[in-house]
Amino acid sequence: MALRAGLLGVGMMGRHHARVLREVEGVDLVAIADPGGDPHGVAGDLKILPDIDALIAAGLDIAVVAVPTRFHEEAALKLADARVHTLVEKPIAHSLDAGQRMVDAFSQAALVGAVGHIERFNPALQELRRRLEAGELGAVYQVVTRRQGPFPSRIADVGVAKDLASHDVDLTAWVLQSDYERVFAQTAFKSGREHEDMITITGRSKSGVIVNNIVNWLSPMKERVTVVTGEKGAFVADTATGDLTFFANGTIPLEWDSVSSFRGVSEGNVTRYAFPKREPLRVEHEAFRDAVLGERTDLVTMEQGLRTLAVVEAALESARDMETVKIG
Repeated sequence: MALRAGLLGVGMMGRHHARVLREVEGVDLVAIADPGGDPHGVAGDLKILPDIDALIAAGLDIAVVAVPTRFHEEAALKLADARVHTLVEKPIAHSLDAGQRMVDAFSQAALVGAVGHIERFNPALQELRRRLEAGELGAVYQVVTRRQGPFPSRIADVGVAKDLASHDVDLTAWVLQSDYERVFAQTAFKSGREHEDMITITGRSKSGVIVNNIVNWLSPMKERVTVVTGEKGAFVADTATGDLTFFANGTIPLEWDSVSSFRGVSEGNVTRYAFPKREPLRVEHEAFRDAVLGERTDLVTMEQGLRTLAVVEAALESARDMETVKIG
């Protein structure tokens, strides 16, 4: 029997959830709610319900919450009380206290509570993670991410740190299988909004790896890159295209001593991998379905989503105080 799914919010992200929920095997989208109506015309033969209460009344097994961040807590707590497994879009909540209440509610009800940090399901990062786990890079030394592009007019309630840097914090911790230990950050406010539109985060993971996240809404070009440097070379994942490239350390000794001593390592072979590239949102929804059915998946749990928010909040605190912040 298919899982009965409900969707709260059919805006810019919610419309994609509606499409994918209809495509995933073993899931039946039975109800959609959005107080703003159906601006993108995705409801089909479903009636647009007015609120979360009406959505729950439809009788659900699972739900997706794709409304602005400030509304996540109220919807999630009602869904937990109704014993509905729930995936909320990132970030988990507008505050750490709200996120903790969500974590506690789903834990106490023994329900699957997940957060939609979709980059974890990007094919380039999935392939990168598999190769790191297989030891192809050896020891990992550093992770650098760059997420830059123009300002998206759809964002109104948070700054670039919570909207975009949260992606990089989650994917970095997941790639390393280690949480952030401390961060130092700087922000800039250049577009006239109350929220930051540029942030750089420098930190260290608990496993001792150096991390650096460069994020902004001020670049005329779009860039989505993750570079993992280690003992045997460097992986470069482009999550905009789903490509993964490996730059190996060279094995041929350099005869030019001054260049060799300057570089530390020499340039070796460059390999661009071929692998299946599936839509990240679909893979995420399949992981959510499988987790509800009791399988172990790479789904971002609410606990992990809360840790990501804690790192982002620590970065914003660091930028305000111009001090390094240790993650509690």
